[in-house]
Parts: sequence; structure tokens; C-alpha cells
Amino acid sequence: MSDPSSDDGGRRLYNPYKELNRSVNAQTLNLYSLPTSPEFLFQEESLRRRRSWGENLTFYTGTSYLAGASIGAAYGLALAPRSFETSDTLKLRVNRVLNSSGHTGRKWGNRVGIIGLMYAGAESAMDVVRDADGEDLWSSVGAGLATGVLYRAARGVRSAAVAGAVGGTAAALMTGGKRVLRQYAGV
Repeated sequence: MSDPSSDDGGRRLYNPYKELNRSVNAQTLNLYSLPTSPEFLFQEESLRRRRSWGENLTFYTGTSYLAGASIGAAYGLALAPRSFETSDTLKLRVNRVLNSSGHTGRKWGNRVGIIGLMYAGAESAMDVVRDADGEDLWSSVGAGLATGVLYRAARGVRSAAVAGAVGGTAAALMTGGKRVLRQYAGV
């Protein structure tokens, strides 16, 4: 006897009425037959080993903004008690905490999100220039270096050089850490 939740074509069947304990005829089940493997519009997409530049842009910008906003909100939460006055009511103190967290979180989120945006653009450009297919350590390091230099360029050559070194080192550590996790942790 075959499993009713799958068919012979490598697809899984989705029954939206399963939890309602209603019987559904076979014609309705075929309407909701979902594939188990990824589907691609073009065959070339299935051969890629990495995200496209647009997916990278969205991923790095979004995760950077989220991380920056979270860290900034926590920092704002820690700074909020400094603004308390002795005559503040509980409502006023809660308001000060929320305002401080929101303001600082938004500020940090925007700054770190811009760094993620610049990194994604630089990494995609490096991949095109180097004709790299897949994860490339040197493209990541070059993108980190370029991002640091561009982010701090307005503050002078020395500041840009230091930020470039920090960005390149951080990119190398992240790429190396990702490789180690894949190899030893199976992630």
C-alpha cells in the first residue's frame, strides 16, 4: 500500500482539509500536488552554486539591518535609565525606554544595513571581475576591504585604510568560519 501523502512522481501531496478530518476526492488532491525538489524557470539556474547578485543584495542588506537594529535597540535599552528623572512616573520611564531603544536601534540598523548593501554590491562586482562561480575567499576579502574603504573614505585616508583592513579581516574570518562549519558541523 502506498503512502497517501506522496505520489510516484517524487511529489508530495498537500491536503488543506487534513486537519478538518474531511474526505477529499482524488481530483482535489491532484490540484494540490507539490514538488519535493526545487523548480527552476531555466536550466542554467539549477547549475548555479550560489545566490544571484539580487538575492545577495537582499540577503546581506536585510540581515545586516536586522542585526544592527537588534544590537542598537539593546544598546538603547541599556542607555535609557540614564535619562530617568526622579519625578518620572512609570509611564514616562517606559516611554523613555521605548524611545531610546527605537531611536538607537533605527540609527544602528541603518548604518549596518548600508554596510551590508555596500558589501553585497562589492562582492557581486568582484565575482564578475574574477569570473568566480561559487564561494570565493578572495572575492569576499576584496569586497570586505572595498566596503571598509568606501564606508570611511570621507574621514580620511588613514581611517579608510584601517576600516578596509578591518572589513577584509572580518570577511576572511566569516568565509573561513563558514567553510569550517560546513566541513565539521555539516551545516
